[in-house]
Amino acid sequence: MPQTGPDDTRRSLTETAPASSGSSTDPARPAGPPQADVRPTERVHHGDVLVDDFEWLRDSTDPDVLAHLNAENAWTEAQTADQAELREAIFTDIRTRTRETDLTVPQYGEHETPGPDGTPTQRGYWYYTRTREGEEYRLYCRAPAEDRATPPDLEAGIPGEEVLLDGNAEDGEAAFFSIGTFSVSPDGTRLAFAVDRSGDERFTLRVRDLTSGQLLPDVVPDTFYGAEWAGNEHLFYTRTDSAWRPYQVLRHRLGTDPTADPLVWSEPDERYWLGVESSRDDRWLLFGSASKLTSEYAILATDDPEGTPRVIAPRTQGVEYSVEVAGDRLLVVHNDGATDFMLSEAPLEATDRSQWRTVLEHVPGVRLLGVEAYARHVVVSLRRDGLTALHVIPRDEHGDLGEGHDIAFDEPVHTVGSEGALTYDTPDVRLSYSSLVTPPTVYDYRFADGALLLRKQTPVLDHPHHGPYRPEDYRQERIWATAPDGTRVPISVVAHRSVPRDGSAPAVLYGYGSYEVSIDPEFSTARLSLLDRGYVYAIAHIRGGGELGRSWYEQGRTLTKRNTFTDFIACAEQLIADGWTSADRLAARGGSAGGLLMGAVANLAPTTFRAIHAAVPFVDNLTTILDPELPLTVIEWEEWGDPLHDPEVYAYMKSYAPYENVAPTQYPAILATTSLNDTRVLFCEPAKWVAELRRTATNAADDASGRPILLKTEMDAGHGGVSGRYRGWREVAFEYAWLISQTAPSER
Repeated sequence: MPQTGPDDTRRSLTETAPASSGSSTDPARPAGPPQADVRPTERVHHGDVLVDDFEWLRDSTDPDVLAHLNAENAWTEAQTADQAELREAIFTDIRTRTRETDLTVPQYGEHETPGPDGTPTQRGYWYYTRTREGEEYRLYCRAPAEDRATPPDLEAGIPGEEVLLDGNAEDGEAAFFSIGTFSVSPDGTRLAFAVDRSGDERFTLRVRDLTSGQLLPDVVPDTFYGAEWAGNEHLFYTRTDSAWRPYQVLRHRLGTDPTADPLVWSEPDERYWLGVESSRDDRWLLFGSASKLTSEYAILATDDPEGTPRVIAPRTQGVEYSVEVAGDRLLVVHNDGATDFMLSEAPLEATDRSQWRTVLEHVPGVRLLGVEAYARHVVVSLRRDGLTALHVIPRDEHGDLGEGHDIAFDEPVHTVGSEGALTYDTPDVRLSYSSLVTPPTVYDYRFADGALLLRKQTPVLDHPHHGPYRPEDYRQERIWATAPDGTRVPISVVAHRSVPRDGSAPAVLYGYGSYEVSIDPEFSTARLSLLDRGYVYAIAHIRGGGELGRSWYEQGRTLTKRNTFTDFIACAEQLIADGWTSADRLAARGGSAGGLLMGAVANLAPTTFRAIHAAVPFVDNLTTILDPELPLTVIEWEEWGDPLHDPEVYAYMKSYAPYENVAPTQYPAILATTSLNDTRVLFCEPAKWVAELRRTATNAADDASGRPILLKTEMDAGHGGVSGRYRGWREVAFEYAWLISQTAPSER
């Protein structure tokens, strides 16, 4: 299941349709919350009989299902109508603080093109994206580069600018628009790009001639993310099976019929995803096949596009590795005998793990994440003490690796990552840096002397009421909670310095805790709308995530999954105990697998939270993981366990599954948001969950407790919510206004 971050958003819906049973026949003025019809279906596993009264809500083509979703939308709109002014104020906050016409820091890239006499010549470009005030989508641009050492002046016009792709022109006025591939050919004359216009993450691949600006006749439907060039005539792309698993890599030669594209690589094991990527020097393609716990790579020279890929090291259950081409050798990050991974090198012609030679030894607690190779340096991404870090290793004239060092930063709580370089032979590498109080900052790290060259910090414009943004007006801290089993769990906290520590402040606690995904402390312009209203914002770095290494993940998956939930509750209790907030002013927030977390803690600790926002929540997880025909199910068995074949896993999952464990008690106010075209977490999961809450929870009818249970479905979006930045801001505003209405109603 995919991830959503702390500020992922969806927009509100205005479409209405006839209401489902139990609702007013006028969806614009509903008399009461929708009550879904009870249509029992029975399933039996391991001798356990489970009757599901709301499974009928699964079919997105059923008029009754659509009517119910629209009735829910109408009820949510009615219940939040009094928040309209606050929503508009928050939207204006975000827009006021954002430089709407802006551009990213250009990166240098080179293309080898034939000269007049046929001799190859290198031509440099600056690549970047632009936004323009009033437009939803980015423009993808480039301009000729005369000197790679001197990036263009971001405050001046860029001579020779060429717009390669304008999302605002390409969207075709579709309700949803997303780009899944953007790849320029090695000679710089063609652009491969892929577009999704529904939100289901199935893309149509096209190619544009950058000389004429015209689209080529090649149209490849139903591709997955990413497409890679092999030379200037061949494209390699992935395709999914009926369960939306990328399982094939195909090759397309420009000018040929895509229906006849040959199969290059196939993955029959339903636990594995297949992907393709190119090396930084464009000389190699890497085919990666990976489950949650095991991986395998194959390699193919791009000058032999019709050749057969060669496996670098056959898969061994439980051994994960990733590969980076480093000129005359391969660099491999792997966990063979190394819980938190180590770095090895291997010859280009490697075919077995016996050819791997250790470069960086395994250090328990230091989780190696990946490696980037350049002609004279290597950059290793890692986690240490719960924070991200970058380790730079020089290479000598033979390409051998020497002693490395970390790039140092001052803030005790921060996030740093490498954005890489577009060329293999480069004097520097692009870094991104942020913290809870430091806006996104772009540096170039110069290998020769270790200098950090500031290229840009995302501006936060003056607010008409709050004035200029000053980081010193806020404080960020790392505090620790103690889980029931004694484990210490880190929490990142940010608040305005004026916020008292007497329990009176409202707070939002965000959590995820699955797939070894880390929710790192990063800046959010939108979040200022909470902080400047006196909110505390906290991130719970709970087990099941990867913040403290592989063991942190292992302690929050399969038959230890409950640790994820109890860690989060412990973090909430710590915030209350430390005086940051109180239970009647604390909201919880999470999405996707973090939405499962929201459903679980709502059942386990309903009095600890005043409100819960669950975005695209995986709350009917047992039903999903029992059905191997559903998207992503089989590959998820290594994450959650296999309840279909293992009665112990079945019993364990059933004990915490949010949908199966709704109780007749008062729940926090709940807002569930979802999207009709979501492939990763189907809309029926939150729809069924809300239906069960409506039937069972004592506050289901929005009684005097003032704790409503709401469902909002986007009819033209996918797992990541709506597309377009202004629509995204409006959805942030909707969600924040709802949280404020529940936890600090006096601020409205």
